[in-house]
Amino acid sequence: MRKHWIDNLRWVTVLLVLFYHVFYFYNNKGVFGGIGGFGSYPECPQYQDVVMYILYPFFMPLLFLLAGISSRYALQKQSGKEWFRARTRKLLVPGTIGLFVFQWMTGYFNTVVAGRGSDLAAVPGPGKYIMCAISGIGPLWFIQVLWLLCLVLLLVRVLDRKDRFWNWCGKAGIFWIIMLGVLFWVGEQTLIKNPRPDSADGLWNLYKPLFYIIPFLMGYFVFSHDEVQEKVKKAWIPLAACAAVAGIALIATTFGQDNTSPQYLGSPLNCIYGWLMCLAMMGWFSAKFDRTGRFACYMTRSSFGLYIVHYLVIASLGYMMKIYTGLPPVAMYAILTVAVFVLSPLLYELLRRIPFVRWAVFGIKKK
Repeated sequence: MRKHWIDNLRWVTVLLVLFYHVFYFYNNKGVFGGIGGFGSYPECPQYQDVVMYILYPFFMPLLFLLAGISSRYALQKQSGKEWFRARTRKLLVPGTIGLFVFQWMTGYFNTVVAGRGSDLAAVPGPGKYIMCAISGIGPLWFIQVLWLLCLVLLLVRVLDRKDRFWNWCGKAGIFWIIMLGVLFWVGEQTLIKNPRPDSADGLWNLYKPLFYIIPFLMGYFVFSHDEVQEKVKKAWIPLAACAAVAGIALIATTFGQDNTSPQYLGSPLNCIYGWLMCLAMMGWFSAKFDRTGRFACYMTRSSFGLYIVHYLVIASLGYMMKIYTGLPPVAMYAILTVAVFVLSPLLYELLRRIPFVRWAVFGIKKK
């Protein structure tokens, strides 16, 4: 029987990613990648940036955790070879070929936003295209890392052929489930604290493979058990309350800092809040949203595609509004928010109907 709460939590989390990127793009807290804010901090506090502090500690770990749960369920119905072939088409194809079919447009705006437009103009056409394609990875780092973790999972499964470790993990009580947050903290310590300029340190801190493998494997070994899900479900209210207290304390003591820096992410309070939010969200959706409907079915099917295409809307429209218009900030936020939630589905629906493009950009096999 399909667990609709997992589907619902996944697409809701994807929508939170879209919402996050609106504020990320205009932040003035030093977070790398956006176009910048409307004044420097602290003279211009931009209190709306609090959205980043609320969402960033938990939404990507939660997506990896849900991917681990879903991987367990899929591998109970498919062979490892069949599953990995499907994962390669769904993840690796959009994360490589899709860069040259669609994401090069995102890469163009990423390059311009980063102030490297003049450098790009001096490059011959083919080189410019390749540079834009590589720069268009953007949020697709997620599916690239997820594909790598799927490969790692196949190797890990060889060590647990008889599911002894998986069965043992299913016996975890709520205390030990909460204490798994220690592993959350350990994973954050694998980041390079002082990344060197002009090195791959920044990419390592973006991709964070040794961190994200932890929630992914916890999803597979621990949270794929009905018994564990039931324990988290029953405790969702106190978990949510504790997460709220931790989040308020985190924001009150750190607002103004770069909330994506290794030092920030590795702080105990950030890890406590992030882990409690992962648990609270799973418990809440398991308790209240284990059902489906027409809209939920559509979002379950399309949320992956929305994730793939949304950043082109953010980067292009967000850039043009700030550079070429005199709109007040509140109007830019409002327009960009509406645009990303309206234009992203339209763009997805258009592209998924074009042969080859739907395979290259979304990993949708020929019907």
